[in-house]
Amino acid sequence: MPTRRSLRNPRNTGAALLIASAFSITIARSADTPPFPTSQLDQQISATLAAYGAPSVSLAIVQNGALAYAKAFGYANLAEQRTAGTSTRYAVGSISKQFTVAAILLAQEQGKLSLDDKVGKYLPQLTRANEISIRQLLSHTSGYEDFAPQDYIIPEWAKPTTPEAIMDHWAKIPLDFDPGTRWQYSNTNYTIAGKILEKATGQDLMAFLQQHILTPLDMKSAGDCDAKSPQDASAYTRFAMSPPRPVAREGAGWYFAAGELCMTPSDLAQWDIAFLEKRILSANSYAEFTKEVKLSDGKSTHYALGLSLNELQGLPAFSHGGEVSGFLAMNTVVPSKNTGIIVLSNEDGVNMVPTVVREVGATLFAAGNARTAEQDALVRRTLDELSQGKITRSLFTQNANDYFTSAALEDIRASLEPLGKLRLLSRTSEQLRGGMTHLSYRARFTHDTVALNIYLMPDGKFEQFMIEETF
Repeated sequence: MPTRRSLRNPRNTGAALLIASAFSITIARSADTPPFPTSQLDQQISATLAAYGAPSVSLAIVQNGALAYAKAFGYANLAEQRTAGTSTRYAVGSISKQFTVAAILLAQEQGKLSLDDKVGKYLPQLTRANEISIRQLLSHTSGYEDFAPQDYIIPEWAKPTTPEAIMDHWAKIPLDFDPGTRWQYSNTNYTIAGKILEKATGQDLMAFLQQHILTPLDMKSAGDCDAKSPQDASAYTRFAMSPPRPVAREGAGWYFAAGELCMTPSDLAQWDIAFLEKRILSANSYAEFTKEVKLSDGKSTHYALGLSLNELQGLPAFSHGGEVSGFLAMNTVVPSKNTGIIVLSNEDGVNMVPTVVREVGATLFAAGNARTAEQDALVRRTLDELSQGKITRSLFTQNANDYFTSAALEDIRASLEPLGKLRLLSRTSEQLRGGMTHLSYRARFTHDTVALNIYLMPDGKFEQFMIEETF
């Protein structure tokens, strides 16, 4: 169901179902615009898809109010050998929650409801409805139990349902906690919010979205996933480290306001552009949209309304993941860089999406991309040497050379040898500490993945190069 969780442990399935082709949109750029790193991104994403073995991944990147990059890699359907293209639609899961929030904020601007209205004003039959506000629904602080915590499709979800049936089952039982006292992700919140929107406006949610958001932003592919399209990607899952397997989709009615939308990354990019430019909504609504909701005791939730508050490459970002059966997605907006990054994939059994987002962020935002590429190459070379039980000692400080005793080098060699070939090296973070640059990487080998914990001195020498097990 829609975004039960955003992250999964990636599993490798080999190279048999790698990249069929890449379809792209070429973006015209003015002569004084710095060259967009298209070739570098193509290579990175191709390598990541090959390492993870998902059927396909499709991206769109927004910069400075325009679509800067749109490309799809791999297969939309494996059995048909149908390649993914920029016109291929994917389910975006709980990214849909941003649109539900926007609809409610628009309805508030129209005077038809308020974020501070109690649920009981519209749905008095629900548990403690007179104590819970619409704001608490949208920020996951209401206490209503999640109707879809599982990360696989259970038999019940194959049958059609209605929002009313979901509320009757999950919103009339005791709350998981007192309203406002805890944060707990719950799709039930958004089912309730969607029905409130419909009652307040007298309009179906999807019709409201089409009229006020999707059509004005020319998001032609965007719509309810229940309305199938020949351009849709097929859904896949995976059992342990098996190849991708076709998987059924949820029955009609389960998505609704919690995760109902399918679209192309390029159309979702139009939403990101409008979000960054503060179109569609008023300035006050955008402030409500992006303001962190605190708990009643003042503690942070790191969540606004349908948006997680986090960082990408040390830069403040708004993001949200999405998951429905057979699909994973992530939408990340970095306001300080006027950038949006959208990554969609058609397999829910291996989550390469966060890795791709981090790689794109590192490529776009790391200070001095040429320097970053040189560092990455040096780290890869050093890791290759360590897998052979040796290092180039001139690349290390005296402290680090003392650390790498002959016994340490032999232990490292013996640890890395069974892992097989290095297939993907991905930088996950960069920050300053103690007068040095701290770099974190994930190194994906044929049989396992390890983390690299590295400190670089200002002169480029390694003060630390630690290889750590991941769990």
